[in-house]
Parts: sequence; C-alpha cells; structure tokens
Amino acid sequence: MILIFGGAYQGKLDYALQRFGLTKDDVAYCTESDRTCPNRKPIVYEADKWILALLRAGEDIDRHIEQFFTDNREAIVICNDISCGVVPEDPILRKWREEVGRFMGEASQRSDEVVRLYCGIPTILKGEK
Repeated sequence: MILIFGGAYQGKLDYALQRFGLTKDDVAYCTESDRTCPNRKPIVYEADKWILALLRAGEDIDRHIEQFFTDNREAIVICNDISCGVVPEDPILRKWREEVGRFMGEASQRSDEVVRLYCGIPTILKGEK
C-alpha cells in the first residue's frame, strides 16, 4: 500500500495519476454518503469521506477499516488530512476527525510508502527516496 495525504485541493490525485501512469478510470471514488467505499482499484480516493459515511450510518468503524486494509493491500490510498484547523463542535465531525487520524496512522504503518503533498509538492516520509 501507498498512502498519499495532505490538505484539500493540494494535488494528491493528479500526483498519483501522473507518478503511477494511471487514469481516472483507475480510481475508486469515496463519498460522504456511500458507506461501501469502492475498492480493488489501483487508487482509493478520499478515504476520509468513506469514514464519515460509516460514522453517519452508525457502522462499526474498526471492522470496516480492517476489511479495507485486507481488500486494498496493493492500493494507492489518498486521504485528506483533516487534523489541522478548528475542532468542530458537531460530535460526529469531531469523531470523524479522530477516526481519520487513527486510519491514517494505521495506514502509514501498513504502507510501504507514505507521501505528504503540500502545495503540490510531494515529500516522501517513508519508503522510496
């Protein structure tokens, strides 16, 4: 697995497509309303939105995340870093922030490579240098 993370609109998907020679057809797009995040495609995009969909549906987050890692061992996982900024007042959004942080921590441990994108500039934190 490869984890690519950074703030919103920093160029994460474009970076992954270009670097790995893939197209948008190779992307599984997660949404805030679909708790069945598509998998088994080379790129899983915006995994953070899938986690929000699970929380809103009252799903068992840990079970789904473990299955996600099993199903996506070879995937390029792209996740927005939502840990910065103001802590939301909404309890669901606070829990979402926590769960995304836990997800990214686990993903980084399981990944062969971890890349942070900031202003379109990749910094490799783990793996290929």
